[in-house]
Amino acid sequence: MSNQTLRERFRLAESQAATVSQIIGAIKEAGLIRTDESESTSTRYARYLPFWA
Repeated sequence: MSNQTLRERFRLAESQAATVSQIIGAIKEAGLIRTDESESTSTRYARYLPFWA
């Protein structure tokens, strides 16, 4: 999952990227997702995996 794919999944505009980033941050803090270390380390292109993967 990434910011872009989450926006696409919920049919949100690109202008709502900051809101999606806040949601991703909260989910990450809750331990439900983790950063995919095999991808880019840039936060702009960050991808996330569920905690069980």
